[in-house]
Amino acid sequence: MEQKRSGFSGKLGFVLAAAGSAVGLGNIWRFPYLAAQYGGGVFLLCYIILAVTFGFALMVGEIALGRKTQLSAVSAFSTLNKKYSFLGYLAAIVPMIILPYYSVIGGWVTKYLAAFCTGNVAQAAQDGYFSNFIAQPGEATLFFAIFMGLTALIVLFGVEKGIEKVSKFMMPVLVVLSVGVAIYSVCLPGALEGAKYYIMPDFKNFSFTTVIAAMGQLFYSMSLAMGIMITYGSYMKKNVNIESATRQISLFDTGIAFFAGLMIVPAVFAFSGGDKSALGQGPGLMFVTLPKVFNSMPGGGIIGTVFFVLVLLAALTSSISLMETVVSIFIDKFKWNRKITCLLVFGGCVAVGLVSVLGYGPWAEVKIIGMQMLDFFDFISNSVIMPVVALLTCIFIGYVVKPATIIEEVEQDGAKFKSKKLFVVMIKYVSPVCILLILISSVLNAFGIIKI
Repeated sequence: MEQKRSGFSGKLGFVLAAAGSAVGLGNIWRFPYLAAQYGGGVFLLCYIILAVTFGFALMVGEIALGRKTQLSAVSAFSTLNKKYSFLGYLAAIVPMIILPYYSVIGGWVTKYLAAFCTGNVAQAAQDGYFSNFIAQPGEATLFFAIFMGLTALIVLFGVEKGIEKVSKFMMPVLVVLSVGVAIYSVCLPGALEGAKYYIMPDFKNFSFTTVIAAMGQLFYSMSLAMGIMITYGSYMKKNVNIESATRQISLFDTGIAFFAGLMIVPAVFAFSGGDKSALGQGPGLMFVTLPKVFNSMPGGGIIGTVFFVLVLLAALTSSISLMETVVSIFIDKFKWNRKITCLLVFGGCVAVGLVSVLGYGPWAEVKIIGMQMLDFFDFISNSVIMPVVALLTCIFIGYVVKPATIIEEVEQDGAKFKSKKLFVVMIKYVSPVCILLILISSVLNAFGIIKI
């Protein structure tokens, strides 16, 4: 068991693997459609402010908890205070909910990659292609299972040989390609208006819903409040500077999210003739818009194939971190064999993920509080459980183990914690109040009690 905790080879391995967890479909798929729906530039501004304050503080806290205890979320909280062992279990529920439906979306990416690899670019760019695909449970299940199988295979190889190697290859290439496609997208006829909407904050578009959406995206995108950063922190060497690593992860995460939005939002304006209502396509925005961009590009078939390979890899690094967190929890708790645990988690995720697959097909009429299955799982995890976990984690660090415990871990090996004061203020005072307000508003809004 202790061998597993030898973990990442060094700072670069940790940063790229943790950034790989943070940079995934949350950035490339989810961030652009939320930015499109919730005010463009004003959403982007809210997200950046939250990322450098609240997101930074919570990520430092979670990584430090993991490294200090050398354990995954469930055991980490109980080791420091047995009364808070329930918080570890609550955090563990999040990746268990997210992994199945996330892998369904990963299956969508796999399908588009297959379409581009087989030369069906023009077909994939047609308006009804995406909706027809997700409505067919057989094909959607097949690609979901393929994606889930790839995730399980990499997790089987462990931390350094599996997760770190994939992340070191994928991250730099994804950055370069994202910048390239974003530049092309902005240069499309009519796209500049979309770029302006996306980059320039217009406070007429601001509402409290913008903040709620940005906070929910922050949890999802930065892999916060779901035990992932605690688990990855438990694999981190003591001589790695936590504060510096956290800043680099945040930079990767926010940068890729920004360029993903710049790829998609201006392209929507270009292909819709400036019709803002086209921004309301929601979760399907990436799958509807980007194939049109690639179909219009010289050599778009090749570029699109490479892009979807990299989106698949980005999706995989996040699904790997989700699955590794779940696997690590069971291994730490029950001392199970890694291979058996991976197979059990794989089977459970396929069974639960089928609910999300069928939610767009035969069960399309079945809705919970007005939401389709995948949307409901997304709401429960991102808008309810994750804010609760984040709130309780702030209370745990701020008032139970005290910030000094985290500060001591961050300052290991002579490291300086430059943002010590910001960390204490955010964890003890600002973050708990903001999270509580957003949690209450989000739930009341979902049930139609208030309209934000």
